[in-house]
Amino acid sequence: MNFNRANSFQLDWTIVLIYMALVLFGYFNIVSASTGAEFTSYWDLSKPYGKQLVFIGVALVSIVFILAVDTKFYERFSSIIYSVAILGLLGLFLFGKKVNGALSWYEIGGITLQPSEFAKFATALALAKYISDLQTNVKEIGHQIRASIIILIPAVLIIFQNDAGSTLVYIALIFVLYREGIPQKYLLIGFSFLIVALATLKFSALIVSVVTALILGFYYFLFKRKKKKYAILIWALIASVGLSYATEWSFENTLQKHHQDRIGLWLRLETDPDKLEAMKRNISYNLNESEKAIRAGGLTGKGFTEGTRTKGKFVPEQHTDYIFSTVAEEWGFLGSSLVVLLFVALITRIVFLAEQNKSQFSRAYGYGVASILFIHFLINIGMVMGLIPTIGIPLPFFSYGGSGLLGFTILIFIFLKLDANRLGIW
Repeated sequence: MNFNRANSFQLDWTIVLIYMALVLFGYFNIVSASTGAEFTSYWDLSKPYGKQLVFIGVALVSIVFILAVDTKFYERFSSIIYSVAILGLLGLFLFGKKVNGALSWYEIGGITLQPSEFAKFATALALAKYISDLQTNVKEIGHQIRASIIILIPAVLIIFQNDAGSTLVYIALIFVLYREGIPQKYLLIGFSFLIVALATLKFSALIVSVVTALILGFYYFLFKRKKKKYAILIWALIASVGLSYATEWSFENTLQKHHQDRIGLWLRLETDPDKLEAMKRNISYNLNESEKAIRAGGLTGKGFTEGTRTKGKFVPEQHTDYIFSTVAEEWGFLGSSLVVLLFVALITRIVFLAEQNKSQFSRAYGYGVASILFIHFLINIGMVMGLIPTIGIPLPFFSYGGSGLLGFTILIFIFLKLDANRLGIW
């Protein structure tokens, strides 16, 4: 332990204050979303807001321990922390509790823990450690594969636990590798594959394959004097056609029906207007009610605990994944914009500080923190507003849950501890 109380005031207080603002604002929105006509006490542990208050207390205590631990601990023991996190995910297959179809929870004495929330900072630490090792060069294919395996192990385990939303969070760590030097072409290839996959779902594998062949054929004649381009174009055609048919097969044979319906609705795969409207009513009840709550907020909102759609419980599970609709209804466009600006400021500040670090470990971990927060923020708010398919990802510091709040707190304050070391404080 190496905690210096006087130097604790040298932390980056911009991030600390943003964190406190988000947690506090998030708590009061949980109060609104989980309170009906009756309200007894903020300390009512039978209500989500009472439990969340306890979670906030636990998170604050964890901050003290995080800052008290020597900075070198996080780098030296990152592999062990990661291994423990992976064991926690594996243990779910034997001892996990299924909630809403996902095998993502341990229940211990009435308390539930979601290990995937803690595996996020563990994976970010392990990836940063591997990247910062002297023998690692992420520009080499072998090291790229090893780094990708660090990311994919928890992601694959979570897929098998039927929690596809959390898997996307881990994939976002690819941005760490991009910052540390993997070729830009990888992102371009990934984006191209995404376009091919979406086009396949929207049209068909056959149509996409034909169009791809025509486009690559055009480039073939354009570069006909450059022999090296031939092999690239042939492999691009094989990869595109293979991905297209694999996407079509996976969509029809591996995704569950409700996932198919959500993606189908988002891409408007149903062309019959009546059937499309029926799909909206049956599949997207949460989304429709969320959008109504957002529209009802107007410019300034209806005020704290005054949202009629929130109080009426029109949006199911509004205190978890759809908490942003409470923000929009009760605090309006201005309040919603403030929340967005706070998240943007937090992520931007973390990236800025990461760039100031001479330690590659601290920089890579900082980018991991920013990537995880960004993907949560982007997907959750996009989902609530109907811009992307419904995916079960919480909004950091707002959505109800002790595991999430504690996981995000640890994620951020480990980075603050590392940044304090940059300033020579600890």
